[in-house]
Amino acid sequence: MTLTTIVIDTARPAELAAFYQTVTGWKIASSGDDFASLTGGPVQLAFQHVEGYNAAGWPDPAKHMHLDFEVPDIEVAEKELLAAGATKPEFQPGGAEWTVLADPEGHVFCLIPAGE
Repeated sequence: MTLTTIVIDTARPAELAAFYQTVTGWKIASSGDDFASLTGGPVQLAFQHVEGYNAAGWPDPAKHMHLDFEVPDIEVAEKELLAAGATKPEFQPGGAEWTVLADPEGHVFCLIPAGE
C-alpha cells in the first residue's frame, strides 16, 4: 500500500493551493473552485471544496490532523509564511522546539528544524 495524496477540506481550494505552493515550492497541478492540487513532493497535496467548511480552532480537541514542515531556519520560514498569509496562534506548546502556524483558513501546521 502506498500513500499518494493528502486531501484537505477547504472553502477555497485554489487559494489554499496557492498558499501551500508558497510553503512547499511545489507545482500547482490543478486549480479550480471544487478541487486543486500540488505535485513535486513525496505525496500529492490536494484541496477539496466543502460547502460551509469551518476549520477547527487551535487549541481545540476537534483538530484531527496537521502537517509538519521541516525548515532550515524556523524564524526565517515563519516570517516568510506570515507575509504569505499564515497566522501565528498565541498557544505555542513546542517552546523553542517547533512553531505552530495556521494557514489562511485556520488549518494548523508546524515548522520543525531540519534534521530533528
